[in-house]
Amino acid sequence: MTSGPGQTAAAIAARRQQTQDKLTRVNKAIAQLRRERGRLAVRAIAERADVSPTFLYENTDARALVQQAVVDSKSRHDRRTGEKHDQIEASWRERALNAEAELTRTQNEVLVQRQRIGELMGQLRDADGMVPGESVQHLTTENTTLKRRLQQVTQEHRKLQERLEGARTNLRFSDKRIADLEIQLLEAQQAVPVGAPAVKDSPCSSITSTTPSTSKPTMVMASSPSPTG
Repeated sequence: MTSGPGQTAAAIAARRQQTQDKLTRVNKAIAQLRRERGRLAVRAIAERADVSPTFLYENTDARALVQQAVVDSKSRHDRRTGEKHDQIEASWRERALNAEAELTRTQNEVLVQRQRIGELMGQLRDADGMVPGESVQHLTTENTTLKRRLQQVTQEHRKLQERLEGARTNLRFSDKRIADLEIQLLEAQQAVPVGAPAVKDSPCSSITSTTPSTSKPTMVMASSPSPTG
């Protein structure tokens, strides 16, 4: 079976159409990888365009597209790398300048502090030279005397505190004793029968209690009930 010229031309046209379709898919794949910032390599382009790597190598137009895409990708990568490097370098340059300024300021501050320390040391030496030995001995003796006096005052304060606690205890005991006597007096008054004559100068008519912590007596007067009827 032989093929005529028409069939050959149709086959050639179909082959050219397939090639053109592949080239179109290759262009789309390259554009998609660029948008996605993917890796522009022959295998990646072939997988995305659904063509064989052999087609990309053997077809002149496909090989030119891939080569141009790889070159452009490297150029963009190099440009981004350079920009990033410039940013990092500028940041480190600024840090270095700030560190240098801070170092200069610190050195000046240290110099000022050294000068101030020298002045104070000179004043101390002058003060040591101006104070005679007898004055130093007098100050030492006075300091010792003040320490002893402080110890004495502390001991006296402790003793007074103890005496105050004792006085408070006695006062509480006296208050309790007075309360007991008042209760006894009230019970004695309630025990007097109705109509009995008032008892004069009875022992329960007056009770005098003296608080141990004070010399002022406290007088509690008993009142006799008036006869009724």
